[in-house]
Amino acid sequence: MASSRSVDPAELRAAIAAISPWLSGSGPDPARPELAAAVRLSLRTLAGDAPGKSVEVRVPPFAAVQCVEGLRHTRGTPPNVVETDPRTWLELATGLLGWADAVESGRVTASGSRADLARWLPLVRL
Repeated sequence: MASSRSVDPAELRAAIAAISPWLSGSGPDPARPELAAAVRLSLRTLAGDAPGKSVEVRVPPFAAVQCVEGLRHTRGTPPNVVETDPRTWLELATGLLGWADAVESGRVTASGSRADLARWLPLVRL
């Protein structure tokens, strides 16, 4: 799990700026450390904005966080899970992709009654 300590907004913006040409389709694939930093910082930001332990958000291979108030999950697979790839997550986090579109197109799998993250997205705008 990623750390839940607070994220410096400037650090998040810098990490997103580093990969934004790739997200917009005008730049090359980012280096793995740049991509990992953007994913991890944005997930930690989500966990800070939506504190709790009822939903697990997974963006393999980089990170997973628990967030959203509700019943805390402690063992096994949580009942509320969101999983997606790094690009889709970062498009959601920056507002380039809407939550409903991502779920309907199958780019995000979201299970459980609390797994709708639309309320907290985007985390930062490009």
